[in-house]
Amino acid sequence: MLLLGNSNMLADPGAVSVIIGEGTDRRDYLIVRYKGEISVFENSCPHQGTPLETLAGKFFNRDQTQLLCSTHGAEFRVKDGVCTIGPCKGKKLKAAPFRLEGAALYLN
Repeated sequence: MLLLGNSNMLADPGAVSVIIGEGTDRRDYLIVRYKGEISVFENSCPHQGTPLETLAGKFFNRDQTQLLCSTHGAEFRVKDGVCTIGPCKGKKLKAAPFRLEGAALYLN
């Protein structure tokens, strides 16, 4: 079990990238709070494997309803990570299993 962070650090809607490890063990996770629900995904667009944000902290589309890959404009539903617009339409972000204990978020 690996501590990702504290859920109190997120606005609603809000998202943050958390990098765990280094070198070949480096993993980038996206923690999202939207409408009171928390989701965790690998921070990697299924189109080309780039992180969703090219501008630090910029994870949502203009109306704050979907996650945005700023590399190619793909948009993803927050609930399940499915791409609804863009070059990877129908594919999805890879969900990361997590557990919430109080405000602490742990990878399973």
